[in-house]
Amino acid sequence: MRLREGSTADAVACVELFTAAVHDLAKEHYDSAQRHVWAPLQPDMTLWQQRLGSLQLLLAEEASGLLGFVGYATDGHIDLLFCAPEAARRGVASALYREAEARLRRLGVDHLCTEASLLAQPFFLHQGFVIEAREEVERAGVLLPRYRMSKTFD
Repeated sequence: MRLREGSTADAVACVELFTAAVHDLAKEHYDSAQRHVWAPLQPDMTLWQQRLGSLQLLLAEEASGLLGFVGYATDGHIDLLFCAPEAARRGVASALYREAEARLRRLGVDHLCTEASLLAQPFFLHQGFVIEAREEVERAGVLLPRYRMSKTFD
């Protein structure tokens, strides 16, 4: 596995991975309606290009293709962290997170935050994040539970 900088040129691959991850890995935590509003099967690529273009993007790849990606802001907000279903539980998310955290620390960031799905919440707890609040966001009339989480460096 190798990590590399991503760009908006990687948007299609990232969105395909995101959609597969939500519909496969999150199915134990979110019902079909929730997964479809969170990750529509026909994504709005203009919105995705804008979203990814506003983030630092780091990709994990191997010869077979994209394994995962993390998108974060230089203020310490981890916006996206997703792995391909076939790469789950292989250390991909951990490697991406560690590199993103190291880069943010080098920038002088001392506080990270994220909005973690029910699936991702245990991962972020393991990385030293704490739960600030359980939230429900509404998308197209459907409620999606998540956790607002943060981590402060000593």
